[in-house]
Amino acid sequence: MFVTPAYAQDAVGAPGGMADIFIQLMPIALLVVIFWLLIFRPQQKRLKAQQAMLSAIRRGDTVVTTGGVIGKVTKAVEGEDLEVEIAQGVKVKVVRHMIADVRSKSEPVNDNKPA
Repeated sequence: MFVTPAYAQDAVGAPGGMADIFIQLMPIALLVVIFWLLIFRPQQKRLKAQQAMLSAIRRGDTVVTTGGVIGKVTKAVEGEDLEVEIAQGVKVKVVRHMIADVRSKSEPVNDNKPA
C-alpha cells in the first residue's frame, strides 16, 4: 500500500546512445567554432598582413619602429637587418621584425645611372 512502482529507475539502466553524447558535446563544439571565427582567424589575417608589409620594405621607405622612432630606410637587404636614417647623418641598424608601420612607400633610387 505504501510502496509505489519507481518508473524513473527504468531509464537509468538503459544505454543513452550516440544521440545523447552528440547533444552534450554540441555546445562545446559551437563555442570552439565561435572562438575560431571571432579570434583566431582575424589574428592570422593580421599576422599575414604584417609579414607581407615587412617583406616589402625597400630603400627609401619611411618607417616607424616599435619604439616610436621614425626614419627613412637607407639600406634594405633580404636579411633581418635594415639600416634606418633617423636624423641627418645618423644611421642605425634595426631588426626587420621591430618595424611597426611603413608610413610612405617610395620607389627605390636607381644608383646605376647610365653614362
